[in-house]
Amino acid sequence: MKAIELPTSFTDVLYLTDQRSIPIEMRRLFKQKNLSYRLLAISRFSQARKRLDLIGTVIIDTKGAVTSQQQLVRIIEALEMEHIGMVLLTGPMKTPVKSFSLSPTKTSFCLSDAADGVSIDELWTRVSLNLACRKGASGMAVKPVLPKRSVHTIFRNKLAEQLNMTKALANNLTEQLRLAGLVQQDFLPTKLPNTDETQWATLFLPAEWVSGDIYDVARIDEQHIGFYVADVVGHGLPAALLTIFLKQALVMRETVANNYRIFSPAEVVKNLNLRMTAQKLSGYQFATCCYCLLNIKTLQLTYARAGHPHPIVIRLGEPPRQLEVRGSLLGIFEQADYVQETVQLQPGDKLLLYSDGAEPFIGSFSNQGRFDFDEEFCKATDLPIVETIDSLNALMKNREIESSEIDDITLLGLEILPSMAGS
Repeated sequence: MKAIELPTSFTDVLYLTDQRSIPIEMRRLFKQKNLSYRLLAISRFSQARKRLDLIGTVIIDTKGAVTSQQQLVRIIEALEMEHIGMVLLTGPMKTPVKSFSLSPTKTSFCLSDAADGVSIDELWTRVSLNLACRKGASGMAVKPVLPKRSVHTIFRNKLAEQLNMTKALANNLTEQLRLAGLVQQDFLPTKLPNTDETQWATLFLPAEWVSGDIYDVARIDEQHIGFYVADVVGHGLPAALLTIFLKQALVMRETVANNYRIFSPAEVVKNLNLRMTAQKLSGYQFATCCYCLLNIKTLQLTYARAGHPHPIVIRLGEPPRQLEVRGSLLGIFEQADYVQETVQLQPGDKLLLYSDGAEPFIGSFSNQGRFDFDEEFCKATDLPIVETIDSLNALMKNREIESSEIDDITLLGLEILPSMAGS
């Protein structure tokens, strides 16, 4: 067999054979149908593997007596991997091919028959269908190979187009998250119940556009204010969606006819847990919460918590101290029991609720299990509550922390103003 040049431009049919020539009927068919074709010895197929992108379909013509069965299997597998349809003209194969199917598919049609046993019409049907699938799937055009410079330009243009589309999608997602963050903040109190006797201050810093934290301060009646900080385990959009549920599910009082009853903090947390467990939330989503009820006449503070950091009371001339009370996470046990404690506040006292994202800036637990307050935090607590929150905000922004440790941060502060002493 004469040496045949490997394809350098798109070739409709590559005729692989262990014979010396292409049967005359087939050459006539290729010319009638205007198909480009090349003859290649099966033994030289390995040299053509780098240019399979230039091949439309392959006809393999071998009796199996000269060519190794294993070599034939490797050739077929290589063509299948490149999605090149083939027509197999051969005697029965003794070696089974397990890595793919030889039955007709949309991209590969094979005839287990000898060349002289196949009609020209049937061969043309198989070849034309293979070519149609090959060109349709890859967008291939029957024309010479483009110069490398043109190919690089095309790829650069396609890559730039894909990058632009990705950037547009990312910008759209960012805008959607930004809007979601604004909607979430609409659920936060727009005005705090400041009076001549009490001063409130808050800080709300989502780790992303939206937060897994939420808080509220609400006047229940002329004598009572209910307030809380809740924190969904995790952050991002799923956690933010759950905060909206918590906002609606946390009920501070019930109204019956013309009367109302204020729920105790233990009842508030227990009812919230029942509503949360009843939802049977997917994704094992849990939450923590600390709820407080302040009597602004007597300055009695009653509080309950569900797995949340303990509230901190700050009294002039004394170190900060945590108000401890037990309580398990929300959304785990339907029959969880919650208790409450009461503390008597006095003029000049400050109270701080916070989510666990703020804990690294407030203090940490020692090896003995004692919570030690951070020195910079203690300095900030000497200031009025608004300035305390501002100082902690500056501290959080200036201190570097690992990206993996970034979390939503919420602070809710109350100060009983000294003017209450004379009332």
